[in-house]
Amino acid sequence: MPHLTSAGTARRTSGAEQLGFGVPGYAHPLLAPTEWAELTRSGTPLHWAVLNIDSGPGARPDPHCLEAAGRLRNARERAVHDGAAQDAVRAGGGRLLGHLDLTFGNRPFGELVADAQSFLDWYRVDGFYLDRCPAERADLPAVRRLTSTLAALLEEDEDRKDRGDEDAGSGLLVLGHGTHPYPGYAETADQLVTFSGAWTDYRWSQVAEWTADYPPERFAHFVHGVPRTHLDEAMRIARWQGAGTIFFTDRTIRTDHGGQTDPFAALPGYWDEIVSRIGPGISE
Repeated sequence: MPHLTSAGTARRTSGAEQLGFGVPGYAHPLLAPTEWAELTRSGTPLHWAVLNIDSGPGARPDPHCLEAAGRLRNARERAVHDGAAQDAVRAGGGRLLGHLDLTFGNRPFGELVADAQSFLDWYRVDGFYLDRCPAERADLPAVRRLTSTLAALLEEDEDRKDRGDEDAGSGLLVLGHGTHPYPGYAETADQLVTFSGAWTDYRWSQVAEWTADYPPERFAHFVHGVPRTHLDEAMRIARWQGAGTIFFTDRTIRTDHGGQTDPFAALPGYWDEIVSRIGPGISE
């Protein structure tokens, strides 16, 4: 297990001033049209958003998801071309990631690669979010094999961009551990989700010492149940622990008709406020 240190002893000194959003997966665009529309709004500091149709790409292209993907891609292109300061974060990020569920290492390799190819063919995603990614050392070779294959698929997509396909992907891989994994995972992807959970746990959380060797853009934190009155504290924790990408919400996990609701599937109640707090010019 990695050595842990308290949040206050591992502060980053460069690059953590400007946070941005990573959206782990809003509900289907037909059920959450406002959420998907907000992702394209000018001034939203979006690093990336995950598209998840049915624990993956689904059986066929979904017209509503195709439209949402196109709007997000157009918003990034506008940000890049216009060069407006308020959209600087989106211009450097703003990517759409396909959702691949690793089920903690239980999904067959071939199924995952097939899902990835469908995401690329249908939705022209810019990368992949590997949800429920294993975190132990023993699973590292299998995850490394998968990320190497995904990187090759994305590189082929970028080759199409060189030939004139401007919608080709940008090659971003995010591992959704939800906890600090074995340090070797940091060399297998672009970003690691090292915390995903409740505010009651996050405010007392610790950070693995090895993460201090990497810049903030390598780590993401997702926290639910964050009260509006504790937003500043939550953002301070993210900066001290060196996470450059966040998603904080006041929504919580609830039992609904025999199942659990996803607190990250809808907008936080204080969306406008948190956008303004971490938007351009907002710093520690």
